[in-house]
Amino acid sequence: MSEIIRDSQWDRSNAVANILDKVKIPRMAKIEQIFNETKIDNISEKIKNEISKPEIIKTIKKDANIAITCGSRGIDNIAIIIKEIVNNVKSYGGKPFVIPAMGSHGGSTAEGQRKVLEGLGVTENFIGAPIISTMETKLIGYNKDNKPIYIDKNAANADGIIIIGRIKPHTSFRGSFESGLYKMMVIGLGKQKGAQVCHMEGFGKMAYNMMSFAHAIIKNLPILFGLAIIENAYDKTCIIKTIPTCEIEKKEPKLLIKAKQLMPKILFPKFDILIIDQIGKNFSGDGMDPNITGTYCTPFASGGPDIKRYVVLDLSDETKGNSVGVGMADFTTKRLFDKTDFDQGYPNALTSTVVKIVKMPMVLKNDKKAIQAAIFTSIDIDKENPKIIRIMNSSNMKNIWISESLYLEAKKNQNIRFLEDFGEMKFNERDNLF
Repeated sequence: MSEIIRDSQWDRSNAVANILDKVKIPRMAKIEQIFNETKIDNISEKIKNEISKPEIIKTIKKDANIAITCGSRGIDNIAIIIKEIVNNVKSYGGKPFVIPAMGSHGGSTAEGQRKVLEGLGVTENFIGAPIISTMETKLIGYNKDNKPIYIDKNAANADGIIIIGRIKPHTSFRGSFESGLYKMMVIGLGKQKGAQVCHMEGFGKMAYNMMSFAHAIIKNLPILFGLAIIENAYDKTCIIKTIPTCEIEKKEPKLLIKAKQLMPKILFPKFDILIIDQIGKNFSGDGMDPNITGTYCTPFASGGPDIKRYVVLDLSDETKGNSVGVGMADFTTKRLFDKTDFDQGYPNALTSTVVKIVKMPMVLKNDKKAIQAAIFTSIDIDKENPKIIRIMNSSNMKNIWISESLYLEAKKNQNIRFLEDFGEMKFNERDNLF
């Protein structure tokens, strides 16, 4: 897990324990949720075929310095995808280099952003190209509303830029362009300074600003083409498509619709409590994807299940102490709090202007107490038989756990298969889940 940076003390007098000790935790069973499993088996061959399209090949000039974007998300096969793009650019005579394109992530420092890429397996050794990381930007022009456009200095000075992005629903707003190629241009390439300009009017205007900034970037920068990635419900690469720059505006919205259709979900529309084992920036920009959990941090996006209480237990290794998203939970644990590096999450929250995502919820001594607190404080539920679902993270929706009170609902769903019988939750000597 993420490195422990403090050792806090909680419930020194056992007052909380005395309140919660008698709260009954229901028996749980692991189930499998069944979704579309279509995926790409040969990533290298697929990328080679996509880049070999005549309209794509012609953009790669001999001896041209070409910047390739790489974001901070835990995209399936991202290291292989970057490596294969590097190889193909080289084969056509280009001189590729990779830049972290992740706005203010990585603690908003050049070294922090390089480490994020290394955590994803994107290293110079593996990809066979330099990784040039900086937070310096260059003013390349203004959009139609006379707002300044700042872009990563190295990308702005390159002979060409290849935009790589996963297409999926955004966590904070709705529009024709959400997470994807336009966002990678505007927010990713913008670093902290550029991302801040686009965010300053809030997510209520983000759909409009995303388009106006992207149009100006395409006009002022040598964007060669986009490479769009879509994943299936199991977070496996299922679509890779190169798109000429002039066609991104037409094709990305259609790919977004497809991505929404392929997304996983919790196959129970309403229940009492959701337990999330881990959150992290590798799973979602919001730590846990609200399109799945319903934990939206703005009023400009909606969807997902109806849930009364949220419990977040821990951070992933890859998030490097960034606990963005925990603010949407009702309860968390001492170990998550002790791993939280506020220097990682705060720049992200300030840049996006959404601060509730980094607030700390009620902190309990361990997993068991956090779960008991959620049951104890839930109103208008059957506390003897609460409807509880437990997930590992918002990227893994295949195997989840449900409480006994959801048994009949699960049995009626042909896309659910039971993997084990109901049994007691298993806690270790510190009352944390195994």
